[in-house]
Amino acid sequence: MHLQHLSFLVAIAGAIQPAIGAPHRTRAEGTCKKTKVAILGGGVAGITAAQALTNASVHDFVILEYRDTIGGRAWHKSFGEDKDGKPYTIEMGANWVQGIGREGGPQNPIWGLAKKYGLTTEWANYDNVSTYNKDGYSDYSDLLDAYDDAYDIANQRAGEILTQNLQDQNVKSGMALAGWNPKVHDMEAQAADWWSWDFEAAYSPIESSFVFGCAGNNLTFNYFSDHDEFVLDQRGFNIIVKKLASTFLTRNDTRLHLNTEVTNITYSDDGVTVHNKDGSCVEADYAITTFSLGVLQNGAVNFSPELPDWKQEAIQKFTMGTYTKIFFQFNETFWPSETQYHLYADPVTRGWYPIWQSLSTPGFLPDSNIIFVTVTNEFAYRAERQTDEQTKQEAMAVLRKMFPEKDIPEPTAFMYPRWTSEPWAYGSYSNWPPSTSLEMHQNLRANAGRLWFAGEATSPTFFGFLHGAYYEGQDAGRQIAAIMQKRCVNADSAKLRECGPRKHYETLHGTSPYSDYTMLNGWAVDSSIDNNLE
Repeated sequence: MHLQHLSFLVAIAGAIQPAIGAPHRTRAEGTCKKTKVAILGGGVAGITAAQALTNASVHDFVILEYRDTIGGRAWHKSFGEDKDGKPYTIEMGANWVQGIGREGGPQNPIWGLAKKYGLTTEWANYDNVSTYNKDGYSDYSDLLDAYDDAYDIANQRAGEILTQNLQDQNVKSGMALAGWNPKVHDMEAQAADWWSWDFEAAYSPIESSFVFGCAGNNLTFNYFSDHDEFVLDQRGFNIIVKKLASTFLTRNDTRLHLNTEVTNITYSDDGVTVHNKDGSCVEADYAITTFSLGVLQNGAVNFSPELPDWKQEAIQKFTMGTYTKIFFQFNETFWPSETQYHLYADPVTRGWYPIWQSLSTPGFLPDSNIIFVTVTNEFAYRAERQTDEQTKQEAMAVLRKMFPEKDIPEPTAFMYPRWTSEPWAYGSYSNWPPSTSLEMHQNLRANAGRLWFAGEATSPTFFGFLHGAYYEGQDAGRQIAAIMQKRCVNADSAKLRECGPRKHYETLHGTSPYSDYTMLNGWAVDSSIDNNLE
């Protein structure tokens, strides 16, 4: 995924394999395990929270992870096989390091981990795209350029709306006022629109915030860089999460409980008790839930008492996108192998199997004969509801339209995830809907008693990004450590302004004053880059 325009680490002594922890055994009902901090979820946010606690000399914590491995939505599977019969590793979820950073400037922490642990990646060249319609190749690259030109205008206006505390709108209207207003019957323009927006956001322009969509672009791609790297590492993207964890967790560390499904959370101003499906429970002074927005929205975990109205409203207000990659392997590469991306404009339906990415391209997985198509939102849900065979045949029909001169065979391997059916995720990543203020997002981010929240959805600056999850986990761990160690004692001190509890709003306003865009509210980039918002 990319945001073209808008929008884990050394194994101990090098000898420990990155699979850390042992499956948690069912324990009889009885006394709960006691700990200082319970971290719920072993994705990027959960692991960086644990690292931050460790760095603050807080070692009494446990990590409860639903699955049999850590890494969260950085999730891979084996697929197809190479000429020696060995399967390839492909990413079901997170697949890009986005906005890696530039020499002498800020560095994306995910890219820092990637370099430290030798993650295999390749530059994602979004200019290397060919365009097609129902009759095969058709050059409408001028429409991609026209979108870029309009976005430059729209981006300036979005910055003015944010800094002047004006009313937000959706991306469609913001772009229309800047000169990009594709007609509903112009399907090549609609394909360009999908490529330029939906491919990253997983939602359409009409369903996405203009201000925070543009801000998300600027705060990643201007603050870091506009350079993305596609992850090809055959150990899997989550190797960097495992390596990071190995710096503070030992092999078979009893603080890591895998295969542990949280079912109930009781919280107050005095502590948190976590009950699990296997009958075990944990009593903690504090807890950090790193559940996805989808898990929270679907009521997969019960809270006692019920979360306050302001928290429930925020959870349901934001949206969880579904971003589905559908993988094919053939016995040959019949598409132009030198091209990374192939954009298809369906004559009837916007977003119908629109973007195909070759993994046979030099620098990726050459000679793999693997290509995948990405669908989002309603078309991702549709693919989940139907059989693999139905989805395969629909997508194959598109390939045959794109390359009418080719005799395209049936694939030798085919696979795709069903994200909204995964009970530990219920979707891929979050989207910021239109006219939803920073105040509303602060309610999503704010703690309820001693129950804290962290993840990509709680990051206002890097909302929806893996590095957003990194920073949010780190921040929650640091703040809880500071509170526990009584480093927030003077109500008039600067230190108190830097650590929790996090503010929430009982009464919401239509907009949020620019003075609210502070480190306290999770705005992790300081005013020195305000020029990039305008």
